[in-house]
Parts: sequence; C-alpha cells; structure tokens
Amino acid sequence: MTEHINIPNISSFRAYYIDMLLMLFLFSISADQSQSTLQAKLKALQCHFTWDIDPSRSRLFRFSDKLEDIGTEEGNSWLGHIYNLQGYIHYQLGFTEDAQRFFIRATEAFRRLRKTVSDEGPWLVVNYGNLAWLHHHLGEQAECQTYQSKVEALLKEYPSPSQDELHPEIYAEKAWTLMKFGKDKRLLVADYFQRAIRMQPDMVEWNTSHVIALVNVQKYGNTPVGEDILEEMRMAKEQDPENLYLAVLDLEQRARKGERIEDEARELARKVLKNPVSSYSGMKELLWVYNKYVSVDEAIALAEEALEKHPDNRFLKTCAALCYKWRIVFHSDSHLKQSTTDRAISLHKEVISLYPHSSLLKKITLANIYAKSNHNLAEAEQIYQELLESHLEPAEKQMLYNYYAKYLQFDRRDYNRSIEYHIKAAEIPQQSFLRYNSIKVLKKIKKRNRSPMCEEIEEFLAKLEVKKS
Repeated sequence: MTEHINIPNISSFRAYYIDMLLMLFLFSISADQSQSTLQAKLKALQCHFTWDIDPSRSRLFRFSDKLEDIGTEEGNSWLGHIYNLQGYIHYQLGFTEDAQRFFIRATEAFRRLRKTVSDEGPWLVVNYGNLAWLHHHLGEQAECQTYQSKVEALLKEYPSPSQDELHPEIYAEKAWTLMKFGKDKRLLVADYFQRAIRMQPDMVEWNTSHVIALVNVQKYGNTPVGEDILEEMRMAKEQDPENLYLAVLDLEQRARKGERIEDEARELARKVLKNPVSSYSGMKELLWVYNKYVSVDEAIALAEEALEKHPDNRFLKTCAALCYKWRIVFHSDSHLKQSTTDRAISLHKEVISLYPHSSLLKKITLANIYAKSNHNLAEAEQIYQELLESHLEPAEKQMLYNYYAKYLQFDRRDYNRSIEYHIKAAEIPQQSFLRYNSIKVLKKIKKRNRSPMCEEIEEFLAKLEVKKS
C-alpha cells in the first residue's frame, strides 16, 4: 500500500511567506518609529546633554579641576549640581563609569539636601535627564526609557508655576552650570537666575548667585557696578550673612568706589580662615582685594597662614602661588629677596604637578617668574620652547603665542620675533581678550611706524579687515 504524502499548496506557502515579510516590515517600521520617538523625547529633555555645552578637551579638564576645588562639604547647597556637572564632564572625556558614579551621587545629594517628605522632586529633573542620556549612549535603552519616564512623571506632578517657562529648579541649575562656561554666557546666567527667583523667591542661594552673576557681567570693567546691583548685593548679604564669597565681592566693589577697606579686609580674613577650604570660601577673591587695595606682601602672608593650617590643600597652594606671581611679575623691584623667588618657583612647580591636565597658564607663569627674577632667561626659554613644541588646541596656542610675544618684547628685547608671535596669536580666529590684545599691540606698533616690520603688520591687519567684512 502506497503511503500518501501531503505536499503543501504552493500558493498557501507563498501567502504565508508574504505575511511573514509584511510582519517583519511592520515590526521594523514600529521599531524605527519607537526609536525616533525616544530620540525626540531625549532631545526635549532639559539637562547637560541638551544645553549646547561643548567645550574643548582642555577646558573640560580645567572645569573638572575647578569643580573639585569647590569641595564636597555636607551642607553645600550646590552639591547636587556639582556632581551633575562632573558627571557630564567625565562622560565628555570618555570616562563613562565615572560619569555614572557622579550622576548617582548627584541623585543622593539632591535627596539629602532638600529634606522633603518625598525623595522625589523637581530638582531631580536635570539629574534624571542626564541619566537617561547616559544610558542611551551606553545602548541601555530600557534604563534610558525608565529615567525618561521618571522625568515625565516629575514634570506632571510638579509643573512650572509659569505655564510658558521652565520649572524654577531647572532655570537655577542651568544658570549655575552656565556660570562655569565663560564670559559670553553671563547675561544669560543672570536672566535664568532672575526667572527662577521670580517664581520661587525664597531660595537664598539663588538670590546670592544671581547677584554674583550680575557682578560678573561687569567683572573686567574699570568702574564699580551700578547702584541697583549694589542694592541687590546688600539685600543678598542680609539674606545670606554667612556667605563670605559674597562679602568679599561687596568689599571689592566698595574699594573700587574709593572706600578704605583695609581693616574690614583683615577682619574678613579671620572669618575666611575659619571656614572649610573651598574655592567658594572667598579666599582667592580676598587675596586679590589684598593685592590691589591693601598690600601684596600681606596677601602672601595670608595665603601662607592658610597653607599652614591646611598644608596639603592644592587650592590653597594655587592661591599662594598666585600671590607670589603678583609680587614678582607685577610688583617686582630691586628689593626682591631670593627666598621669595625660590618659594614662588617651588610653589608653581608643585601646583603644576597637582593639575597635570590644566597647567598651561601655570607653566607660562613659571617661565615669567624665571624671566623676571634674576634674569634667569635660559630657564624661561626652555619652558616656552617645550610648550611651543607641545600639542595644543587653538585657544591654548593663542594664549601661548600672546604671552611668548610679551616675553620676547619685555624680557628678551627681541622686538621682531615678538611681532611675529603677536601675528600668530591674532591669526587664530578664537575670539578672546588675548587675540584682541595682540591686535591692539600690532596696531600700536604700526601707528608708531618705527619697526622694520610695519609693512608686514599692515598687510596682516588688512587681511583681518577683509575677513571681518
């Protein structure tokens, strides 16, 4: 008996195959749409990854060092923000494990500092946004969607008091973050703090930071800030009497107006010395006030006293090194002691080793100290040559060329090479005070018309004008 074999109908098999292809196609479209939707939601998040922060690698290292110098003392109201920014910086530098560690620390710090009934609140929106982006970049889409959903839930539970604006907590963190990223952000920073305060006026640290931002807008001007800002500063001091950084800024503004502030500065120094060491303590700013309105030698004495109390603190070593720089580079005289020079050199070498990724300016300063003290030009030249041969980013090259040009002019009396390096600095299209300074020097030399390179300067300046137009 012959066994009967069921052969599938060809048309049925074709229909089944087409159905499978259609299902795969629809699944692919659905996955693409889902991915596209997630991308759109991620881009809409308010966090460091969407705030158009894209500094160079050297600036990232410098920012990381500055954040570390703020310190992580309990009670620091910006601790969560510090960890959030450190997380973003470490991600940009390629240290993803460190980035995640900092973001988790930020979560814990916000929960600890806010001391509310709930662990969750609008202050976590930026932090959760950062974590969503980090997991997205790591390819961990489930975790990414979890944090993205948490952000949506928080914004729904804690809507902004103003319908057309971000939540004040977001404005405050965005303002604090952008404060760290250059002069061109200062007006925006002041505006964001103002918006946050308008909606939530009881946050003392926001008011203080808003005043600091307003002062920073005019920081490099030669005139004191206006009366309106001084009035805001007085009000902020009443609200935040323990903030010595703010007290120092107020002292400096009054000194600029011609007030005698020596005794008050010395009294403030006693308070600063008692506080935990931090770049937010006001020490560096107070030393500048001493240098400008009291005495550079008293500034050195104060920095050394602080170092005696905290001999291993790198921020205080930086402050002390800065004071010695002022003494030797800007207040140099025939009475300069060898011991002062030796201490300055020793401190700068130590500080350079403590900031290995952000020490360009410190190395330039060390070269200048060698050049100004006992005319040790060989040591200065060696440092400059090593820097000129190193791999630097355009902004760093511009800085180096500008300082080297000044060194060639004032210490080597090599005027033609000085002009060459001012041209090199000005050629780099990085808008900065240093570029402006080099262009200003070149215009001055051309106007005097005494240099054999005047024709070359004129041609170069003409090219700049063409590029500008």
